[in-house]
Amino acid sequence: MSQNNTVNLRTVALVGHGAAGKTTLAETLLASAGAITSRGSIEKGNTVCDFDPQEKELGHSLNSAIASFDWLDAKIHLIDTPGYPDFAGQSIGALAAVDTALIVINAQTGIELSTERMMKLSAARNLCRMIVINKIDAENVDLPKLVGEIRDCFGRECMLLDLPAHHGQDVVELLGHDSGDSDFESVATAHRALIDQIVEEDEDLLARYLDEGADPSAEELHAPFEKALRAGHLIPILFVSAKTGAGIPQLLDALAKLAPNPTEGNPPPFFKGELGDPNSSPFDAIPDPNRHVLAHVFKVVSDPFVGKLGVFRVHQGTIKKETPLFVGDAKRAFKVGHLYRLQGKDYVEVEALIPGDIGAIAKVDEIDFDCVLHDSHDEDHIHLTPLEFPEPMQGLAV
Repeated sequence: MSQNNTVNLRTVALVGHGAAGKTTLAETLLASAGAITSRGSIEKGNTVCDFDPQEKELGHSLNSAIASFDWLDAKIHLIDTPGYPDFAGQSIGALAAVDTALIVINAQTGIELSTERMMKLSAARNLCRMIVINKIDAENVDLPKLVGEIRDCFGRECMLLDLPAHHGQDVVELLGHDSGDSDFESVATAHRALIDQIVEEDEDLLARYLDEGADPSAEELHAPFEKALRAGHLIPILFVSAKTGAGIPQLLDALAKLAPNPTEGNPPPFFKGELGDPNSSPFDAIPDPNRHVLAHVFKVVSDPFVGKLGVFRVHQGTIKKETPLFVGDAKRAFKVGHLYRLQGKDYVEVEALIPGDIGAIAKVDEIDFDCVLHDSHDEDHIHLTPLEFPEPMQGLAV
């Protein structure tokens, strides 16, 4: 099990167009990491993330769902989101809770509407981004062409982090390998291009690399890799088949070793004041468990069993049972009763949540979408910059 420490936490959203295989990918990641004993399927209606009866009937996600798993020394909080434009609000809302957006692309259909939308929105939110090309084992896929289209659409900073091999049955990782078989492009060439891109972020490392000609160690590459991710100078491309499991170990390793923890990602855009007030000022949330609590509610659920459920990301401080919390600018605090982590439809009760954790509190009527939870009046009038949601196209009376 991973340590309960902020630097061991990762928060990741699976986003992209419908039918890209995000829910199946989430299921395969959970099974491969040992979080579930066997992998469910969309066809059987027994996946962790698509648990709503309508989702089972329709065969695709309607709501975002949260699940967690351990890999190496990391605990990874994963948010699976719907891909069809009708349910874009659920996907956009998840961006406020994560440090990394995994944009999943169907190898058969390529770049689609929600692919472009989520790439732009996650970039506007200053999130670290990775591209996952799924279904590499499918027939009639042209992966070199798709990589070229990705670079034409999203920029040359989209770099290969691994390559498919043996007709999509295997994947070779590129950061630590400069030789091997692949289905297209030279492993040595792709490895060299990736290293060149990373070392440019560190002048001292670049000078030594040019002088000595030897690859820096994995430890030396970590800091410039994170810097490149934060700045958007590097958007890694990974290949997987959620169906066969090809590329899944490499993706798990990338999430645990390379995805930013809360201290490495770009800071969330909090501000103190009111929206539109010229006197408002940026506020830095420090991912320190010993500071005042600051958490943001990115999802509200009406559950028939536990009532109103506020789902939030902790950005600062530690929330424990019996912690008094204020909702927004409220003068009166409520006391935390039951504190949960979500695992699909299951509520797992926990004693405490630290910066980087995603959790939930039930039966607090004052909690609303986009509100900020805090434990001190010093944090009154602090808000997270609102996300941009699409304009409604049709009105409906309920």
